[in-house]
Amino acid sequence: MRPMIDAHLDLAWNALYFNRDLLASVAEVRQSESGMTDHHARGSNAVTLPELRRANIPVCIATLIGRSGPDKPQRQQFNRTDLDYATQAIAYSHAQGQLAYYRLLETQGHLRFITTRGELKTHWDSWMASPVTTPLGIILGMEGADSILNPENVEAWWKQGLRSVGPVHYGRSQYAHGTATNGPLSESGIKLLKEFMRTGMILDVTHLCDKSFFHALEIYNGPMLASHHNCRALVPNDRQLADEQIKLLIQRDAVIGTAFDNWMLHPGWKRGETKPEVVGIEAAADHMDHICQLAGNTQHCAFGTDLDGGFGTEQTPGDLDTITDVHKLEQILAQRGYKDSDIDGIFFGNLLRFFSAALPE
Repeated sequence: MRPMIDAHLDLAWNALYFNRDLLASVAEVRQSESGMTDHHARGSNAVTLPELRRANIPVCIATLIGRSGPDKPQRQQFNRTDLDYATQAIAYSHAQGQLAYYRLLETQGHLRFITTRGELKTHWDSWMASPVTTPLGIILGMEGADSILNPENVEAWWKQGLRSVGPVHYGRSQYAHGTATNGPLSESGIKLLKEFMRTGMILDVTHLCDKSFFHALEIYNGPMLASHHNCRALVPNDRQLADEQIKLLIQRDAVIGTAFDNWMLHPGWKRGETKPEVVGIEAAADHMDHICQLAGNTQHCAFGTDLDGGFGTEQTPGDLDTITDVHKLEQILAQRGYKDSDIDGIFFGNLLRFFSAALPE
C-alpha cells in the first residue's frame, strides 16, 4: 500500500465538537454513537488516528476552524452552532482549544507537528523506516481565517505552528467572500495576504468565491494550494474550481486535493436524499483526470479527502467505508493508464514536493 498525504482533515473539530475519541478505532467510534440522533453523520465516521496509520498516511494537514463573519450569526443560511460564534474572540478561543488538543496528542506521542522542510524530511524518512512506531505527522492548517483576530495576529499564529490558511469558509468572513456568496477581499483581507507573504504562510484558495479568488491571485505571490477542491466542469457549483481557475493554479505550481464529499463528486447529488451507492470512488478519478488533462501532466493532483468534515459515509462514495478505501484508486488509476510514478505523485509525491518547497527551512 502506497503512502498517502491528505491535504484536509478536520481532526480536532471532530474530537471537540462531536466528542469523538480519535485514538479509538473507527468501529469503536461508530459503536459509541449508535442511536445518537443529534447529527446526520453520527455512527458513520471514516477517520480516526489508528485508521490513518492503517491507511499509511504519514502526513496530513490537520485543521483549525471557527467562524465569525460579519454576516453571522444573523444569516441563518450559514449559521451553525458547531462552527459559528458571535465574535472573533470566541472563534479564536475555540481554535486555540483545537490547537491545544493537537499539542496534547503530540505530548502523548500520537502526533508530530511539521513546521519546516527539514522536519518534513526527517519525519518522512522515519515513517518509511518505521511506520508502526512513528507518530502521525501533521501540518497545521486553518479553514476560514476568522480565528485570526486581525492581520497583525498572523505572526503569533505562525509562531504557534500554523502553516496554511484559507481566508474563508461558507458565507463571508472578516477577510473574504466564500462559498455561496460573491465579492472581493475586504481591506483586512488584503492586509492578511500581505502578512501571509511576509511570514511565509501558505494560501489555501479553497472556498474562496470567484471574485475573491481572482482578487487574491492579484495580491498574493507566495505558495498556494487548493487543499480540497473538485472540478466545476464535472459538477457545476460555485464551490468547485472552474477550468480557468485550475489553469491559473497550475501556472502557480499549486496542488489541488480531490475531496470525497459526494455532492462535489456527482452532479445532481442531494444531501439527505441521494443514496451513497449512486457514486463510486472512481468519480474521484474523473476529477483528477480532468485536472491532469488541463495540466498536461499529473503533477498538480493530490488528495484532500475532507472525510468526516461534517459528514460521514452517508455522503461518501458507496464503495468507501473508511479512509483506507481511498487506496482503491491505485488500481482504478492504473487501469486508466496512469504509470506507477504518476500514481505515486498523486498519492504523496506532489504534496511532498510542494511542502518541501513551501515550508520554511
